[in-house]
Amino acid sequence: MFNHDRKVKIEDLGYSEFFEAKGENLELTGFSIARVIAEYREAYRVKSVNGEFLAKITGKQMFDAARREDYPAVGDWLVVTELDGGRAVIRKILPRKSILKKKYSDKQDTQIIATNIDIAFVIESVDRDYNLNRFERYIVLANEGKIRPVVILNKIDLISITDLNSRIDQITNRFNDVDIIPTSTITEQGLNELENYIIKGKTYCFLGSSGVGKSSLINKLLKKNEIKTKEISTSTGKGKHTTTTREMYFLENGGIVIDNPGTREVGIADAIVGIENVFDEITYLSKKCKFSDCTHTNEPSCAILRAIEDKKLDENKYQNYIKLKKEAEYYQMNELEKREKDRKFGRFVKKALKQLNEFKS
Repeated sequence: MFNHDRKVKIEDLGYSEFFEAKGENLELTGFSIARVIAEYREAYRVKSVNGEFLAKITGKQMFDAARREDYPAVGDWLVVTELDGGRAVIRKILPRKSILKKKYSDKQDTQIIATNIDIAFVIESVDRDYNLNRFERYIVLANEGKIRPVVILNKIDLISITDLNSRIDQITNRFNDVDIIPTSTITEQGLNELENYIIKGKTYCFLGSSGVGKSSLINKLLKKNEIKTKEISTSTGKGKHTTTTREMYFLENGGIVIDNPGTREVGIADAIVGIENVFDEITYLSKKCKFSDCTHTNEPSCAILRAIEDKKLDENKYQNYIKLKKEAEYYQMNELEKREKDRKFGRFVKKALKQLNEFKS
């Protein structure tokens, strides 16, 4: 199907047996397979074995799209028609292996961060940005998207080794099965470990707030200053949104990384399963509650509240669990209500058409 003799092979872009199997049922004669490496307004930069192209979707695809997930996103594999002048037309999106998404802060729709990711690097700087609850939110999103999360503690040159070890202990106690990589782009501590973690042909996404050093770390991995970065404000400790678009980069060792705009809010969408996976200790305890519909807030004989009383469960972890679950349930409830509204409208249209046909006869 592909010309593997070219300088760039399809495997170099992250293509695997999973996507090969998904593409077997598609009619690909006369088309190419390309990957979205950057997303712009109403256009996408895609890469295939033939080079890079500026691609757009068809009007029919726009008409058929019912939600944001029906549009391409960075990381997607596409069936495209390659045209002259570095242009291409997107025909179809291949099924996704994984998807990372978050809820808009003021909308019901969700925002796709990236797709077909193997590992999500969740980054926080050890100074003012450090927050266990924020780590938890990102890890929930990764678990829900079937993506393995890895924690990066960046800017470790700003604190003592004692404070660093204390933070590592806190993360280990809160997330006992998550790898932690401490890094500094100033002293270059941990950069070899991070580079060795990245495997050829695998895709990695960098997540975190503005100013935590995502772009600086990627520049170090690229061994050149390809991504523009800005200084952090000395008064607030916060950075500006330097990265404005999601973009994919290809490392010398064959790894693939995606840089993302920093975000202050990490909204949880329909992530019930991700929450249950991250808070598996609480999920296990909930099965011992007296009532099957226990909300774990004020019921008698609640196993979770008892564990907090006995100091066997971290109260901060519990509070974040309750908050995230309520947020996800609220979103899910609205989605169900929205679908019910759509069903009622569908029945209304069907009934109206039936009455119109009866009137005509």
